[in-house]
Amino acid sequence: MKFDIVVADVDETPIPGETPVAMVSRLALAKSIAAQAGPRVVTLGCDTTVALDGLALGKPGDAAHARAMLLALSGRAHEVITAFCLSSQGEVLAAEAVTTRVFMRAIDDAAAVAYVATGEPFGKAGAYAIQGEGGRFVDSIAGSYTNVMGLPVDEVLPCIARLVPAAIEPTG
Repeated sequence: MKFDIVVADVDETPIPGETPVAMVSRLALAKSIAAQAGPRVVTLGCDTTVALDGLALGKPGDAAHARAMLLALSGRAHEVITAFCLSSQGEVLAAEAVTTRVFMRAIDDAAAVAYVATGEPFGKAGAYAIQGEGGRFVDSIAGSYTNVMGLPVDEVLPCIARLVPAAIEPTG
């Protein structure tokens, strides 16, 4: 089975009044459809956001925005929501949104500034990467760790296995 990574050209601008779950679901579908390259191709499109108090934070635009996001998350819980969509020939084969609750430690301004200076927060929903240096700010999670990284593997793999059984081979 052959896999390719395709960056889909999709406008990620939120629609006014759109909930975080609706936004990532819409974008995952759009990315899956936009990436399709042929009649026998199954594509996986995904999108992730961080939601605080029901509002999507998105990715930081600059250092000040990243710092502000980190300080807003400081000492609080938020949700990481990732939607994925598997499609073929314009037809949705499977779609799901996965939510993980993340509890952050208190982050002081100096720690936020130092972390932003690493460059890691850029391109990351919520301005942190749990699998990187940003993981030190996470106190605990309730749900999928891989979801917080951006792809809920435990939910995606069974969908792929149902659709394309030969694509998933058992490991050790």
